[in-house]
Amino acid sequence: MTRDSQAIDGAARPTRSGAVGKRRLAREMAIQMLYQRDLAESALAAIFSSFDVPDFLSEREEGGAARSDAHSRLAEAKDAFEYARRLVEGTVSHLTEVDDLLSQQADHWRIERMPAVDRNILRLAVFELVHEPDVPKLVVLDEAVELAKRFGSDQSARFVNGLLDGLLKTHTFPGSLK
Repeated sequence: MTRDSQAIDGAARPTRSGAVGKRRLAREMAIQMLYQRDLAESALAAIFSSFDVPDFLSEREEGGAARSDAHSRLAEAKDAFEYARRLVEGTVSHLTEVDDLLSQQADHWRIERMPAVDRNILRLAVFELVHEPDVPKLVVLDEAVELAKRFGSDQSARFVNGLLDGLLKTHTFPGSLK
């Protein structure tokens, strides 16, 4: 185990140096994979094996997230992919628990009626709130809102923020708030 990463369930997880960038990248990848699983009902193994990291980076850079060093970007993205894979596997393996928490908080919204992007952003965030105690809860909320702004509709960020803020006010999760 190096100083720059710690092994968790066999996947390298970024630590403080570069953690924010890698984790954000990983969350973006995870949302795409969860969305694919949700809509196409694809098996995780097929999703993971078909995920094209260089293509993902190319699309991301077209969206304004460009950086200069292609080699370091690709290495960072490959590390982020391993963390994204862990997040997706965790979210899917705890989906019943995650959806139950969302259902309790989402007045007048059935999970299956939520927009697919919002639903999967919320699922990922709830998984992190419950099962990632090393990630501060307000960071989870902020990252989910940013994902909703980037990938969702005009109302997504507000919807995601409201649901997650409600969960944080009504439930106690492991780890720190900030």
